[in-house]
Amino acid sequence: MAEPAAVSSLPREVREQLAELELELSEGDITQKGYEKKRAKLLAPYVPQTQGVDPALQKESRPQVPVPAATPASASSSSSSSSSSKFHRARSGGARDERYRSDIHTEAVQAALAKHKEQKMALPMPTKRRSTFVQSPADACTPPDTSSASEDEGSLRRQAALSAALHQSLQNAESWINRSVQGSSTSSSASSTLSHGEGKGTSGSLADVFANTRIESFSVPPDVTATTSTPSARPAAIDLPPSGIVKGMHKGSNRSSLMDTADGVPVSSRVSTKIQQLLNTLKRPKRPPLKEFFVDDFEEIVEVPQPDPNQPKPEGRQMTPVKGEPLGVICNWPPALEAALQRWGTTQAKCPCLTALDVTGKPVYTLTYGKLWSRSLKLAYTLLNKLGTKNEPVLKPGDRVALVYPNNDPVMFMVAFYGCLLAEVIPVPIEDAGGQQIGFLLGSCGIALALTTEVCLKGLPKTQNGEIVQFKGWPRLKWVVTDSKYLSKSPKDWQPNISAAGTEPAYIEYKTSKEGSVMGVTVSRVAMLAHCQALSQACNYSEGETIVNVLDFKKDAGLWHGILTNVMNKLHTISVPYSVMKTCPLSWVQRVHAHKAKVALVKCRDLHWAMLAHRDQRDVSLSSLRMLIVTDGANPWSVSSCDAFLSLFQCHGLKPEAICPCATSPEAMTVAIRRPGVPGAPLPGRAILSLNGLSFGVIRVNTEDKNSALTVQDVGHVMPGGMMCIVKPDGPPQLCKTDEIGEICVSSRAGGMMYYGLAGVTKNTFEVIPVNSSGSPVGEVPFVRSGLLGFVGPGSLVFVVGKMDGLLTVSGRRHNADDIVATGLAVESLKTVYRGRIAVFSVSVFYDERIVVVAEQRPDASEEDSFQWMSRVLQAIDSIHQVGVYCLALVPANTLPKTPLGGIHISQTKQHFLEGSLHPCNILMCPHTCVTNLPKPRQKQPGVGPASVMVGNLVAGKRIAQASGRDLGQIEDNDLVKKHQFLTEVLQWRAQATPDHPLFLLLNAKGTTVCTATCLQLHKKAERIASVLCDKGHLNAGDNVVLLYPPGIELISAFYGCLYSGCVPVTVRPPHAQSLVATLPTVKMIVEVSKAACILTTQTLMRLLKSREAAGAVDVKTWPTIIDTDDLPRKRLAQIYKPPTPEMLAYLDFSVSTTGMLTGVKMSHAAVSGLCRAIKLQCELYSSRQIAICLDPYCGLGFVLWCLCSVYSGHQSILIPPMELESNLFLWLSTVSQYKIRDTFCSYSVMEHCTKGLGNQVEMLKARGINLSCVRTCVVVAEERPRVSLTHSFSKLFKDIGLSPRAVSTTFGSRVNVAICLQGTSGPDPTTVYVDLKSLRHDRVRLVERGAPQSLLLSESGKILPGVKVVIVNPETKGPLGDSHLGEIWVNSPHTASGYYTIYDNETLQADHFNTRLSFGDAAQTLWARTGYLGFVRRTELTAASGERHDALYVVGALDETLELRGLRYHPIDIETSVSRTHRSIAECAVFTWTNLLVVVVELCGCEQEALDLVPLVTNVVLEEHYLIVGVVVVVDPGVIPINSRGEKQRMHLRDSFLADQLDPIYVAYNM
Repeated sequence: MAEPAAVSSLPREVREQLAELELELSEGDITQKGYEKKRAKLLAPYVPQTQGVDPALQKESRPQVPVPAATPASASSSSSSSSSSKFHRARSGGARDERYRSDIHTEAVQAALAKHKEQKMALPMPTKRRSTFVQSPADACTPPDTSSASEDEGSLRRQAALSAALHQSLQNAESWINRSVQGSSTSSSASSTLSHGEGKGTSGSLADVFANTRIESFSVPPDVTATTSTPSARPAAIDLPPSGIVKGMHKGSNRSSLMDTADGVPVSSRVSTKIQQLLNTLKRPKRPPLKEFFVDDFEEIVEVPQPDPNQPKPEGRQMTPVKGEPLGVICNWPPALEAALQRWGTTQAKCPCLTALDVTGKPVYTLTYGKLWSRSLKLAYTLLNKLGTKNEPVLKPGDRVALVYPNNDPVMFMVAFYGCLLAEVIPVPIEDAGGQQIGFLLGSCGIALALTTEVCLKGLPKTQNGEIVQFKGWPRLKWVVTDSKYLSKSPKDWQPNISAAGTEPAYIEYKTSKEGSVMGVTVSRVAMLAHCQALSQACNYSEGETIVNVLDFKKDAGLWHGILTNVMNKLHTISVPYSVMKTCPLSWVQRVHAHKAKVALVKCRDLHWAMLAHRDQRDVSLSSLRMLIVTDGANPWSVSSCDAFLSLFQCHGLKPEAICPCATSPEAMTVAIRRPGVPGAPLPGRAILSLNGLSFGVIRVNTEDKNSALTVQDVGHVMPGGMMCIVKPDGPPQLCKTDEIGEICVSSRAGGMMYYGLAGVTKNTFEVIPVNSSGSPVGEVPFVRSGLLGFVGPGSLVFVVGKMDGLLTVSGRRHNADDIVATGLAVESLKTVYRGRIAVFSVSVFYDERIVVVAEQRPDASEEDSFQWMSRVLQAIDSIHQVGVYCLALVPANTLPKTPLGGIHISQTKQHFLEGSLHPCNILMCPHTCVTNLPKPRQKQPGVGPASVMVGNLVAGKRIAQASGRDLGQIEDNDLVKKHQFLTEVLQWRAQATPDHPLFLLLNAKGTTVCTATCLQLHKKAERIASVLCDKGHLNAGDNVVLLYPPGIELISAFYGCLYSGCVPVTVRPPHAQSLVATLPTVKMIVEVSKAACILTTQTLMRLLKSREAAGAVDVKTWPTIIDTDDLPRKRLAQIYKPPTPEMLAYLDFSVSTTGMLTGVKMSHAAVSGLCRAIKLQCELYSSRQIAICLDPYCGLGFVLWCLCSVYSGHQSILIPPMELESNLFLWLSTVSQYKIRDTFCSYSVMEHCTKGLGNQVEMLKARGINLSCVRTCVVVAEERPRVSLTHSFSKLFKDIGLSPRAVSTTFGSRVNVAICLQGTSGPDPTTVYVDLKSLRHDRVRLVERGAPQSLLLSESGKILPGVKVVIVNPETKGPLGDSHLGEIWVNSPHTASGYYTIYDNETLQADHFNTRLSFGDAAQTLWARTGYLGFVRRTELTAASGERHDALYVVGALDETLELRGLRYHPIDIETSVSRTHRSIAECAVFTWTNLLVVVVELCGCEQEALDLVPLVTNVVLEEHYLIVGVVVVVDPGVIPINSRGEKQRMHLRDSFLADQLDPIYVAYNM
């Protein structure tokens, strides 16, 4: 069924019943379903029957009654609605009453959204794990606080009820966002998974994604290329190569063909579909074409965009200050307000002064002027004479006193206020006790005493012994109850001192600043009096008039009219408290009718409430009203409230000229007020302004686009006796031109005099002398800044368009937060937004303000609805305000911080947002749309040739960046080297010379020795293994043998057994029994790639390899011969194999790089001896020494230290398997302490384990007697940039147990050469430098001071080993670079590996990586190996062992890990470090790129509620520190980011798992 043509044409009783239904719905007494049913029934007779109308449409469209449809927080079912209705009565938000729906605005929003229906945009919807957004109903999460009147009453009017037209335009159109639900055109079945959190979609092929994106092929070994699917269940430290081996892939071939069919499974996933969607969206041209501003030339940061030459500019003349009418001198005006009270109290004692209402809205007590006078006197006397002793009174005149009175007790408040004035102490009325910021106000005012009522005091929280709790941030207060029974009557002869009003303070009114701090505006006695006089004259008050006040009587207009001007003119105020307005929204109208009131003081929300309840208004008359003062008439959206109210109540006698909007501010008090009109006079004007003009601060009548218009009404003329000018909102107070918007400043006797106790801020606000365009002052009269933005229109009418506090300045344009809220509410917010609660503020990110919109989400809102609403809001704001929203967040209902009156506390909301404690349940970030001031992407300049670089360096006096270790030739060594070229010979020699010398000691988790090996035992065991290989394995010399052992001595014996028999050992980490599926394929792959003829292992592992579980992971039938070495026959080996030349292959070293590549390198016997010799010399190892090793013994330097060095140098190695630390964290450190070890080696993961696990147990370590003062070197074995922060925290933590800060250092090695640097015992300590991150991205090194912004601390990676030379080379031109230039580290050394071990020899790559020459400047034609790492060499002031100046090598990061973004080179670790710092719940982080989008994966160690908090924090920090926009933020569980045995993140694996949809993320946010 369709809507009736016009609601206005319906019979009156039907209209009333409809309104009643709306009210029930808004009050929550009826569910949405019930409402729709009843409504349909009511309208059925009036609706023309139409066929084929979409039923959803009929259900949704609403009547265009000027009645806002209020939102129920729908109960789960109609049966529970009764219980929920209690809950709904408490309403939200009061301090933000300035927001309402506006019919005009709603139409604009509809039109703006309709414009978008052509552009079908597919926004990728974020992916959520179900649990993240299963919300408990709002009732459960936060009990609403019905106790005080602090919920907002204004919610109802805010629900921007959208008219039927908008529904139709949005629903008929397949609006831009619906596409996201249907998925992209390529994959139909993905649609189901796109919008819902569950279900793994595996439809369609990814070919479309790859068609245009060539995936980086890696310049690393060719043998095994990574594929995508990696199982997600895996323990933390496992080396994961790709899980499918692909033979015959050339380096050049593109990985995309692979990705489609990894292991024959199509790798499509909703992730990739969404990323494609995101890319498509981002490819669309951005909004206004912004100029390219800026080339990062080293120093300068982003510039602000140049102003648009077409932007509107003010053209008028400079304004002249506007004067109000003169303040009339009336002979009977009192000399002070207290004198007026005395006069009425003594001469007109019976006259009513103030009537209070009970909860039902009935008058309960009337305070007469006589009573007010006598009770105030008693209180004044008590305050001055009865609180202390005679000699030491507690209060002296001029002291400040806090007034803490509830909103429903105006009588007690009024007595207290005047009691203070009579006692000459300064009252400071405040809101409910408890706010920390209020404590700041009390402290700054030096308040020690608080007045309150007995009831209120009983309600305050108490400690055990009955004292009132000391609130956080509050000074210590003495509480005084002012109920009459506690006051002493003053003696007959006591009279208060009432002098003529002067400039001494009368009272202090509090105000909350934009940042959330509370300040006190001091009002002098003369200003208080002058303000009352001005109000009396402007409002034409006469004695004995009755006024109805609905406002807060403690501040602002409620205080000025209802408490002060009231006494001046002997008025009678009827005070209607908030709590009454909740139960009976019509109460104020009934009071006006019953008391024939002449004046009513309201806010727009009170007009709305009255309209909502207008069904009861058959017999009320408003004809007595001569002024309906709308105190927030300055709000841009008040005009529609006033219009709607008038149209509804004109038939009840309301006169159009009685509506008097006014503008007020705490500093300037009443700024302007419309005078009561004369019947029949033309109504005041309206201004229809262009929002675009306003954003440039210019007044332009809106002509071009009626959607982006703002209609404002005037707020009357300047106050009597006042003067007004408009000054520029920022910078010096320069007078505006006549067609310019600025801050309204007022000069009059009636205004605040200062912020109490804050002299600095006071000067800028209360003592402003306007200046003209040349900067010279205009006149000498000081003005007060009002905090309101506006202009003076024709006929000196004042117009206000916003507040300084709500000003958002984005890219030089000004927007008003309230306007943006109104736009948000006008987008059918009913289904999504809870009670219209929306907060808008700006945060400063990357050199500009960014707009953030936060709304409370209704408990029953569906994901789809919310996402739809968010997308539409973005569109509407973009269309109407021409500004992008940076972040739009929805939080669960009732969770935003509240002001005392229930409104949203903006500054606290902003603080929560920035701290990451807002806990959104939905979030959409749009940095791509908003951030338009990024530096230009860098264009790679055609490179300077290597020869020119060389010449340039020579001219500049820079040396070539190269460094070398000590020369091996000059170092004398014992006969060992000359005698024994091979390690096998060394072992045999030791077995004869020192048979019982222990070489190895293996410890278990308890620290007890489980196994030892002397020289002879090792030799014997090796012989037996060699004979088994010959007999059982039938192996020939040169065959490859895989060794599969846990870390220990068996591994070492098996290694030498292989060498004895002439076989080539390949050490492989054994599979993990708990996660075979993840770890066994790696083992299988190495076995296949290395073409192993046999596997040596233990019985346990042998059973595991052949088990049923193993068969589930790999094909167990294809294993080569498996030999277990547990029970060996005692058989002598006929003869020990001796290789014919030292260049013969000794062993293969297989390892998975961080990029997920599996590479094997060949180590010759010569390289092994050279390496052992270099380490022996560097670390001064000989047979009486002991070293402790806590490393994995499977590859790289870890393997060398574990298996080879002891045999070569004869020292004893204490072996600690790293996995034993899991059950005993103390193991490594206690071993070092117990054996008094001088040199120990560990990995980063071991160091991190100890730092995190033992950080708070240093005392316990001391108690156990652990002492590390013996340690001379503690070396971290790594193939990466030194992790300075980790090594520093380790040193700092354990210095208390004797660890020397100089002890900790790192090594550096790579695949081509496993040990390039190692600190060793002699030589200078490792040096550190700070480099500029911005320069690094340009491949430049610029040293900066410590603490410089964007600086990075780098540490030297130990000393270069003897015999090793390094040179820094430009990776593109292969030319050498100068000192302190960033380039690839190339190495030349006797122990460089001899090449990759590949399935087929790819000679080009082999030559390129292992035997390459500089393209220029190297006469000797040295052969270099390329490490694949970027770094630089810097000559230091230190002296090396050789006596030369020491050259330090700094490693920056792996070349194939770097991300090329915007033409710059980024190292993932730098971005990850920034991200990890942003929130305490980020456990680990990894970044990678995908189709030029930066993807950030963070592990969340907090509760899942915090997942969405991380999205804006991550986006902000990467933008601020790295000038990059994050494309996708993925929040996952701890332990999901794969880390290999060396503690390095495997980012490519992570990337593949993400794209194959295997991460099971908590949340995936696609940034727009």
